Amino acid sequence: MKQAEEIERIIDTVGKTLQTQLSPIERSRLHQALIKSLDTPEGGVRPETKQVTILLSDLRGFTALSEHYQPDVVIEILNFYFSRMCEIIFRFGGTIDKFMGDSIMALFGLSEQRDDDLERAIACAVEMQRSMQSINSENIQHGHPRLFMGIGINTGEVVAGNLGSELHHEYTVIGDEVNLASRIEAYSLRGQILLSEHSRELAKEFIECEKPNQVLVKGKQIPVNLYELISTNRPRFLEVPRVESRKSPRIEVDFPLTFQTLKNKTVSDTSYGGRAIDLSYYGLQARLPIELQTLSDIRITLYTSMMSEQSSHIYAKILDNEKNGEDWLCRMEFTGIDEAGQSAIKRYIDQAVSRR
Repeated sequence: MKQAEEIERIIDTVGKTLQTQLSPIERSRLHQALIKSLDTPEGGVRPETKQVTILLSDLRGFTALSEHYQPDVVIEILNFYFSRMCEIIFRFGGTIDKFMGDSIMALFGLSEQRDDDLERAIACAVEMQRSMQSINSENIQHGHPRLFMGIGINTGEVVAGNLGSELHHEYTVIGDEVNLASRIEAYSLRGQILLSEHSRELAKEFIECEKPNQVLVKGKQIPVNLYELISTNRPRFLEVPRVESRKSPRIEVDFPLTFQTLKNKTVSDTSYGGRAIDLSYYGLQARLPIELQTLSDIRITLYTSMMSEQSSHIYAKILDNEKNGEDWLCRMEFTGIDEAGQSAIKRYIDQAVSRR
């Protein structure tokens, strides 16, 4: 019997023996323990090189969100989320390598390499994103916040083996391909699935992707292409649900700005101060002292070292705003910015993401 099937048979037997249904997290832990035991030769686990597909997921903005809830509520939200994700990963034959805070690292091809490892990993990622709608429906019913997830996928050779000491060790994978998967995931936006160049090339016959976004990632001398997944045709047609219009990664920032409102394309003489708190290639979110009408236009002056001089004028359209204490949280999209300013912002964001 193949190892993967043998592991599932043993887990089912354990559940019957205990006369209870193991939770997805309990199954995950038992799954990892069995992999270690079945793969352990006399004298310990033998490190080996394996071809795997790495799936890394992470909740967007969860750290900041969790600061507003009691610890028991945070754990309840995460356990519900992890439970649903585990079910999906196991259904597609993946192995959960570890939980890292609100992140999940799953591997396809670890215990047994199959021809459809990448196909199953991609379909799994789509189902994970599709499941967020029902997860959020449950969260809203219980008064919990909505969650948004980003996913990165990469395929390549890794070194698998036991890492640690006599006091604690775990069977896991390491290598450049794992690092690249982590960098790719860092660029993924909420609701998005990003593929590496290699994964996209291997899967191009059965997937549809957006045009590549070329970015600099930590550990790479030249830019790499990242592909946003739209849909897959295997094992059946699955489409990634669209959360919102997205054009770039977003990073948290904290620098001053001034702005002036526009009326009939005329810039007002009155200037106001504010602080940018979130930045993307094509827009930002800021704390402002006044309420601005949705779809109105403003001219912004940014005061930050990323610009060539002390500031740069940018025109933007207001997408939405909400009251937050004495200030207004305002989200806006750039409508006018020169090439030098646009390049400076992209470079600033790429460098910030690569340092994560």
